[in-house]
Amino acid sequence: MFFYGTLCHLPLLDLVLAGERYRTRPATLPRHRISWVRDQPFPTIQEDADATAHGLLVEGLSDTARARLDFYEGGFDYALKKVAVKPDGTTEPVTAEVYFPAPGLWTPGAPWSLDDWVAEWGEMTLEAADEVMSYFGKISAQVVAQRFPMIRTRAASRVRARASTTPTTLRADFGAGDIDVHASARPYAGFFTMEEQDLAFRRYSGEMSEVVHRAAFVGGDAVIVLPYDPVRDRVMLVEQFRMGPHMRGDPHPWTLEPIAGRIDADEAPEDTAHREAHEEAGLTLDRLIALPHHYPSPGSNTEYFYTFVALCDLPDDAAGVGGAEAEAEDIRSHVIPFDHLMALVASGEAACGPLVLCALWLSLNREAVRRRS
Repeated sequence: MFFYGTLCHLPLLDLVLAGERYRTRPATLPRHRISWVRDQPFPTIQEDADATAHGLLVEGLSDTARARLDFYEGGFDYALKKVAVKPDGTTEPVTAEVYFPAPGLWTPGAPWSLDDWVAEWGEMTLEAADEVMSYFGKISAQVVAQRFPMIRTRAASRVRARASTTPTTLRADFGAGDIDVHASARPYAGFFTMEEQDLAFRRYSGEMSEVVHRAAFVGGDAVIVLPYDPVRDRVMLVEQFRMGPHMRGDPHPWTLEPIAGRIDADEAPEDTAHREAHEEAGLTLDRLIALPHHYPSPGSNTEYFYTFVALCDLPDDAAGVGGAEAEAEDIRSHVIPFDHLMALVASGEAACGPLVLCALWLSLNREAVRRRS
């Protein structure tokens, strides 16, 4: 097989093949060009009489190895095609198979660079591929493709978590080396996943605990945004139906909240804040003020919230109904005075934790924010 894109990254190829043996040598595919897919973190290939595609010839693949490769690529409308490639240092062509995208599937962009991809996307792709390949033999490649956006979102969250530089001035300086994972399972996977582990952790005495069974709800990182107009002293809240209160049996499962949304794999939290404000409420934000970022429920939930108060203009006609139609969102926005927000917090009608946090922060810092605006 001849690979021209991300599978030329040997750590990814090793992960997909999971110990299956193979041999590699550099090779070229004449009269083909490799390009980034426009607005996507992977390449595409197309015929071009004036170009040569450089890649990797992979030989000695077992039937299991080929099945694993088909599973990894198969859900994304790629099909194998036989071509003649030239291994470097030889003149004799070799027949190999290449995964070609369906015609018209992608729009080519700039010339592809494996090094640039590894630097920006390699770590996240390895995380995503690890989850993808955990489904091999359990679900179809097409189902994996449907879930892939959230798989990438979860992978990006794990990469962000590893890069964390939060201090350990009061808490114990324990880390991954102080946890022994004996077994892992994923009994549910869909838009979110539920994951279980049998593990032991370091006790404050220095000894390891007994092996215990624990589970967590695994989602992606999210952004929380409370829009605030410091001139008019107003905030915007959004209101929508929520499954959590509904499943708990709350008679009023429509909740008041800040604007919120999951951080896509290719976004910075600040970019998500601007995108979600536009999607949910048609707002253009000015300055973002970062509040303490945090885990809302660390005992059972992996979600991590990047929280902001966003300065913006909130005229009388700013409120309305919005949301992304493709996600079946029906979101009503309310523009209210700051004092009304605090009354909602006091009465309990504002029962969303991130909204309460934003409101209390604003109550402490409101005058300073207004003076600087």
